[in-house]
Amino acid sequence: MRRSKQAVHRHRSGRGEAAPPRGRAAARWCGTLAGLLLAAAVAVSQLSGCAARSTDASATTQSQQLPVQAAPASPSRGASPRPLARSVPEQLEIPAIGVNTPVIPVGLGPDGTVGVPPIEANAPAGWYQYSPTPGQVGPAVILGHVTVGQYGDGVFLHLARLVAGNQVVLVLKDGQSAVFTVDSVQTVSKAHFPTSEVYGSVDRPELRLITCAGPRGSDGSGYPDNTIVYASLTATR
Repeated sequence: MRRSKQAVHRHRSGRGEAAPPRGRAAARWCGTLAGLLLAAAVAVSQLSGCAARSTDASATTQSQQLPVQAAPASPSRGASPRPLARSVPEQLEIPAIGVNTPVIPVGLGPDGTVGVPPIEANAPAGWYQYSPTPGQVGPAVILGHVTVGQYGDGVFLHLARLVAGNQVVLVLKDGQSAVFTVDSVQTVSKAHFPTSEVYGSVDRPELRLITCAGPRGSDGSGYPDNTIVYASLTATR
């Protein structure tokens, strides 16, 4: 069960809280910047657009709350597998949308913003290294581009197509794999990013996949929304 308490800026072993970046702006995606924008004082986090290869002249940036688009809750799967020891993720596989990509760690810059995968061809996904590693108790956070400027499609281009029951596999440095099953998929306005749901402490191993969503602003300002995938550990191998 998720709790509403906002995570603090440090990794906590045992409870496995993901640590949101400190400061008012945790990160910005698009152009030369990307990431999660956290207004910690008001418990707001948002992903500020991703680099895009084209501009939709009819698109307008939205600031209002969007209707949540969520997959139906998945049925009970019984007891969760035993949590894994800390081991950094090296590969991400999402068979339902054809994703098979390396994973690199991303941290915090001097200004408190989240580091992100590079804007380049075949850019990998990024694991926020102040969150638990996949399979540990707590919410592991993986970020990915939806588009990457002149290089076209990003690794998470089709993230919003996932539905409850799809599998996500993280291959870890120690040789083990953490297998997660999607619980729900949510699309929200960046102005209403659910910080507590994404970063708050939980009592089992979970996963968050995050990318940009919505129409890109006609002024090139970025995407107005986020797609967030929530998943739970269902197997290890």
